[in-house]
Amino acid sequence: MFKDYQPKKGFDEYFSSDDFLPRSSLEPLLSSLGEMGLDQLNISHEIARKLLLRHGATFRLNNSGNKGSERILPFDPLPRVIGASEWLDLERGLIQRLEAIDLFLADVYGKQQIIKDGIIPRDLIESSDGWRPEMKGFVLPLGKWCHVSGLDLIRDGKGEWLVLEDNLRCPSGVAYFLENRLVMKRIFPSLFNGRVVRPIEDYPSYLLKSLQELAVWTDTPKVVLLTPGVFNSAYFEHSYLAQQMGIQLVEGSDLVCQNQNVYLKTTSGIKKVDVIYRRIDDDYLDPNLFRKDSMLGVPGLIDVLRKGRVAIANAPGTGLADDKLIYTFVPDMIRYYLKEEPRINNVKTYVCASSSDLSFVLENLGKLVVKSVSEAGGYGMLIGPHSSQIDIDKFSAKIKANPRNYIAQPTLDLSTVPSLSDGEVYPCHVDLRPYVLRGKNTWVSPGGLTRVALKRDSLIVNSSQGGGCKDTWVVSK
Repeated sequence: MFKDYQPKKGFDEYFSSDDFLPRSSLEPLLSSLGEMGLDQLNISHEIARKLLLRHGATFRLNNSGNKGSERILPFDPLPRVIGASEWLDLERGLIQRLEAIDLFLADVYGKQQIIKDGIIPRDLIESSDGWRPEMKGFVLPLGKWCHVSGLDLIRDGKGEWLVLEDNLRCPSGVAYFLENRLVMKRIFPSLFNGRVVRPIEDYPSYLLKSLQELAVWTDTPKVVLLTPGVFNSAYFEHSYLAQQMGIQLVEGSDLVCQNQNVYLKTTSGIKKVDVIYRRIDDDYLDPNLFRKDSMLGVPGLIDVLRKGRVAIANAPGTGLADDKLIYTFVPDMIRYYLKEEPRINNVKTYVCASSSDLSFVLENLGKLVVKSVSEAGGYGMLIGPHSSQIDIDKFSAKIKANPRNYIAQPTLDLSTVPSLSDGEVYPCHVDLRPYVLRGKNTWVSPGGLTRVALKRDSLIVNSSQGGGCKDTWVVSK
């Protein structure tokens, strides 16, 4: 199966790029794959694709509107393997990072000591698309703002783990993370033989427990999942998680605020709601406070939140820490709030709002990856080495017009993992999105969603840009 496989320059997670020897922890898996053979792998892969389609594991392209452009998320059957000791280090680093971000959000919407002490300039915070001044002064249940987080990690050319982005508003992808494991165990059971792979099936129960714990005022909390509706690109995930947790999937029109509480409309009358796991953006949550034209939210919702009669996960305003410029300050947040050094480093990042960084970025656009600070899904990006001079010139004009809106990073040699591409095994670039749940305690999913740049030689792993995903194993042997 791997006789024609050639690892790329950088770090391959199956084979050493220097001598092409398999990494020791991968030998049992490679042996099982060798016994299966490439032809059988392709046949089983097609069965897996049909199974995912039958399960409804699809997503809608952002520009598809109501035309029904549903696509299955491409699934790659060659698992990614991470050793238990290595995972323990990552888990500690993720918990550390989320604790610092939570403290930052509570501070910046409260006493703003980090601004007063000169760690982060006020103008960079208040110019962020994620800044919600309406949330100033809020005291939230358990003092937490980020209850469900998905942090994007990469490995560089030396194999070092780095944080690429923080996703704190409505992180998606967990349904595919769970479905991938179900499909692997059903279609490729032999690959698990002789290995202890940490289970992930209990994610929905941990999620429900974390959400229930936010309702500190009751022992019998009512939790609902708020969705924008069937035309949202992640609607499959919304319905999947609601079903797995045994809670109701609701739209804004199903909820009403009365008597300083939130209620669910039912055929037998209204019933009090304690926790809302929201999957809609801040702007649409409450037309009384944010976008007046929103038909997706619940009028009066934020007022009920202020009075401590409902919990919202994640809290409005967490998008501030999603801002790719604010991301550059997270190591400083860790040092400031926790008095510790970061366990997982950021990717080296140039901030175009800084005049010195701006000059460097404009002079080196052909070598850098430039990102809009508020966009996601692979949109608003320039990958310099893969771009034409016309594209570079256009992006240069955008940066000069609004430097605050852009950051830049080196073009990294992202690690590769063998993947099926056009029926052949090919080294494809990957990232990793572990999920972190924070209620009374913090729980980190073993592994996470490995996203794969299935277009050969591409660095973009986003599903909207042709990427796919694969199962991630945390193994003890």
